[in-house]
Amino acid sequence: MSSSRSSRRSAGWKGPAQLILRLVLMGVGLGLLTGSGLRLLAPRVQQQEITLPSWLADQALITTLLGNAVEPPSTENAAGKQNAPVVAKGLKQARFAPRQEIRALSERWLELAAQQSDLQASAYMLILDDGRFAAMQAERPMAAASSIKTPILLAVLELLDQGTLQWNEPLTLTEELVGGGAGWMASRPLGSRFPTHEVATEMIRVSDNSATNLMIARAGGMDAINARFQELDLPSTVVNNWLPDLDGTNTTSARDLSRAIALVDSGELLAPRSRDLFREVMGTSITNTLLPRGLMRGLGGAQGEPDASLARKGYRVYNKTGDIGIAYADAGLIELPDGRRAVAGFLVEGPFNDPRSTELIRRLAAAMAPHLKPILVPAKP
Repeated sequence: MSSSRSSRRSAGWKGPAQLILRLVLMGVGLGLLTGSGLRLLAPRVQQQEITLPSWLADQALITTLLGNAVEPPSTENAAGKQNAPVVAKGLKQARFAPRQEIRALSERWLELAAQQSDLQASAYMLILDDGRFAAMQAERPMAAASSIKTPILLAVLELLDQGTLQWNEPLTLTEELVGGGAGWMASRPLGSRFPTHEVATEMIRVSDNSATNLMIARAGGMDAINARFQELDLPSTVVNNWLPDLDGTNTTSARDLSRAIALVDSGELLAPRSRDLFREVMGTSITNTLLPRGLMRGLGGAQGEPDASLARKGYRVYNKTGDIGIAYADAGLIELPDGRRAVAGFLVEGPFNDPRSTELIRRLAAAMAPHLKPILVPAKP
């Protein structure tokens, strides 16, 4: 009995000792294999052919084995990754691409125009972000009056992008280019010189006709600028005479005016800085009694200064009007409170200085308002 108990105790101690010995031998073997492998990999790590994870590279043993082959990630690189530009996921620039007609608005425009049967009217609106549009005789050529100055501004800024025009280049007033009517440059002596930025701004701000003629001449003359309008798919937009063109021979359409503005806002034409200049110049326009006032009326704004009233509601209109007595026009870019944008253009021809012409434009603009309401967004908790 005693010999039996003694043999079992010997066997019990022998098992753990063998297990410990085996674990030690396995640990030494794995260590040798790991060290040899890391030393073999060191040149490739040094040459950055292999990148170790940061949790491994930071270990003291790894640094000892690989020496300078392992460099912890610098704080500069880490900060660079954290400060990398974020890709915008919001509203994007949208092209002039009409897709779905807002029939209710087109029909409403027809009803309004029918109430003044002796007036000729043209209207167009496009919401750039979704392609919904409305149109009424939108492609019919009509007397442009000063509304043609918007596509002229576009053509001039293209020269700026091409490097063939400088924004401060002086332009000389000649007898041929003096235009009566709106503006102050015609009162200056012949030979007076004005920087291009002033000429372009005054063409839009106070609708200076002499400034417009200077712009047409600098763009290569009537034939050259008309050819460019055709290339831009503005088929109804034609300069036939120097401004003021009181007979209404210069033509455009509601669709062309809207497209010219959309080509800039969409980024299809003009470099970013020139697009900024386009918006800055358009923003100087003084007359806001047609499209802006009509939109304000449609939105239920109080009577008063249209720009301020629209701004309180989150709207902004960059517009340019036209007025030669027998024809009135207005077209502009409309910024909505939710960030979307729309373009719109209106032209009306009728008896000389007939107040119904301007009132019809305001009514057509007011009819757009229900379709330009912002998309409601729920408040975040």
